[in-house]
Amino acid sequence: MKALLSRVNISGIDTGRYIDNLTSGGGTGLPRVAIAISGGGYRALMNGAGALAAFDNRSTNATDTGHLGGLLQSATYLSGLSGGSWLVGSLYVQNFTSVESIVLSTSGFLSTLWQFDDSIFDGPSDLNVVKYYRQLFDAVDGKKKAGFNTSITDYWGRALSYQLVDPSDGGPAVTFSSIANDTDFKTAQAPMPLIVAIERTSGQVQIAANSTIFEFNPWEMGSYDTGLEAFAPLQFVGSNFTNGTIAKNGECIAGVDNAGFVMGTSSSLFNQALLQIGQVEGVPDFLLGAINDTLTDIGNDNKDIASWPNPFLGYNSSVNLNANTTYLTLVDGGEDLQNIPLHPLILPERKVDVIFAVDGSADTATLWPNGTAMVATFNRSEATTSSADDNRFPDVPDQNTFVNLGLNNRPTFFGCNNGSGTPSGPLIVYLPNAPLSFHSNVSTFDLKYSDEERNQIIQNGYNMATRGNGTVDANWPACVGCAILSRSFDRTRTSIPAVCRDCFTRYCWNGTTNDTLPNTYEPAQILQGATEQSTSSAGRVSGTLLLAGIALLLAI
Repeated sequence: MKALLSRVNISGIDTGRYIDNLTSGGGTGLPRVAIAISGGGYRALMNGAGALAAFDNRSTNATDTGHLGGLLQSATYLSGLSGGSWLVGSLYVQNFTSVESIVLSTSGFLSTLWQFDDSIFDGPSDLNVVKYYRQLFDAVDGKKKAGFNTSITDYWGRALSYQLVDPSDGGPAVTFSSIANDTDFKTAQAPMPLIVAIERTSGQVQIAANSTIFEFNPWEMGSYDTGLEAFAPLQFVGSNFTNGTIAKNGECIAGVDNAGFVMGTSSSLFNQALLQIGQVEGVPDFLLGAINDTLTDIGNDNKDIASWPNPFLGYNSSVNLNANTTYLTLVDGGEDLQNIPLHPLILPERKVDVIFAVDGSADTATLWPNGTAMVATFNRSEATTSSADDNRFPDVPDQNTFVNLGLNNRPTFFGCNNGSGTPSGPLIVYLPNAPLSFHSNVSTFDLKYSDEERNQIIQNGYNMATRGNGTVDANWPACVGCAILSRSFDRTRTSIPAVCRDCFTRYCWNGTTNDTLPNTYEPAQILQGATEQSTSSAGRVSGTLLLAGIALLLAI
């Protein structure tokens, strides 16, 4: 952090001395940074990958003038849900490798990852398609034979793993809890990764705004929310827990937290593609029959669930809504519209000062964000906290205002002081997907991308995070530094440098609204001379066809 703040050149303050003073008490006063990567399928993965590459001091030129390398290394937390969870999970199961090391590798294991031109429907190019489907089937069947509930999410998670974990066999033995043993994590060289899913209680079809939000980290799974307020060791979540313990003569069962299953749980929305399978031309009757049989097994209202053994059985029944259930039903972390995993980061226990919220959502008709995720988290916060609470989410405008004022086309700070007293909760630096150098508004359910298109979307995400390496705003790196230090300035009663006051004037939302219905949102490319991209899905493999292929497993 010290090196980053020195490079971004916040004139009017010696940031090196300032950080040294903060660390004199053991480092507890240091600014605490978090990064959140939204959902949105491969679009969110690639857009988020660009942002992380921009924040990573291991990326080529990332520590040059105008760049932001080192912000990732300064972060304490990195959260992801749905497509964002694929990015976080994929990097961490490779010992927190860099985005660049994957996309620029031309040989070796890392070069085989993120080959999105080989759709999940076909499997890796080096693996016979029949063998691919057989491996998927055998892995899930083995889990079923071991006595665990399975669902479509198990197949989905296994298929994802061939692109994100290990293309040779999907890494069936790779668990999310194994990250705790990796060198970079153990030595605190990587932020704490958090994967988010939400609970859908038995019999519930519509996701409630106050549904319990679950998080997975390398050590545990659980929730801070009322209705649970408990965590269990992730490595042994498949064990027979009763009242928070395993019997003395009981077995510790590991492996249920397969990395692909964790990522699949957070992105179970893709299971919904099965609903459209009957509309796909040429699908054979036996395949439709296999799908129908599967849906019969899991129940018509449970197409999108992931079934997890409940380690909270019998625990704290006075508040635990799942005290009497043997399984938890978890679904896509964005199904409650909170498509940016902000909730775990605004908890007062985590004392986060600033969150860089990377939004790759497709809210508008033209598949760009319009702040819906921010509004959803604000609404939940308003319903569950008081204005005095430390984890109160900052005020945000409605979606129409996001579009009408261009807040969905450039970075915006939410939670600035604005003369209303010392703010509570973290400052949110909202970073929406926008066409800096490439029209990256591809469909959430597009499942096939050439390496060139993948790299263009990642580059656009890099440019989004850096504002074209300072081309759009030469002071943007300094403004990022000001955002990092903002809450610390408040705590230490430090005079705000003039450059930061200017940044806050230009980037803080000032409360202005314009809720008139906007015209169709069709943003122009911001950086000139870059590639134009059609948003057509022609020639792509859709989510419907993917899940049709997965369902074929059930007929093998």
